[in-house]
Amino acid sequence: MATDTGTGAGRRAARGRPRGFDRDAALAAATLLFWRRGYEATSVGELTEAMGIRPGSLYAAFGDKKTLFKEVVAAYGRSPVGAFMAVALEEEPTARGALARILREAAAIYPDPSHPAGCLTICAATNVGVEDEEVEAFLRELRNANLVTFEARLRAAQRDGELPGEADPRALAAYFAAVIQGMSQRARDGATAAELAATADLALAAWPSRAAGTASS
Repeated sequence: MATDTGTGAGRRAARGRPRGFDRDAALAAATLLFWRRGYEATSVGELTEAMGIRPGSLYAAFGDKKTLFKEVVAAYGRSPVGAFMAVALEEEPTARGALARILREAAAIYPDPSHPAGCLTICAATNVGVEDEEVEAFLRELRNANLVTFEARLRAAQRDGELPGEADPRALAAYFAAVIQGMSQRARDGATAAELAATADLALAAWPSRAAGTASS
């Protein structure tokens, strides 16, 4: 007699999924819904309808709503629209070049009509109840991690002479993070790519001059 080596949980999960279940497609549908409506405003019923599965299939494949959301955020962070900041920081040889690229790409990506406006990690949990504070904290930690990364890159730029010694890398990192978060909300409010590009250019004018510590054009 053949031996069944699968776990009970694995068998239950397999039975819970509909025939022909496409996990990636279901995850993409959940991403769009969370991105458009936010975490709290998205119900399990709306998720299962958008994903084309039954509630039991959602729990079998992804766990609960919070677990699904965290997987959505991880997938978003690997996608071109979610990874552009990390890619710019890795590829650009200067800090100014990296931040200029981030701001200009944000101006193009955030209002792109091919997906919901803004950044998922900025707007998905801006207003949540007490029971969802864990989700709010999760996204806040991700945003703060970006701030730490900006500051580290700016401190390295200061050591390399790209920034003047009197510049404040922490304040500059906070400034650019605030501009990026504001651009996300402006896109949600209907700002165009051209309007956001103008904001990006104004933000870059705050870059400290190496000569005198004044803003450069």
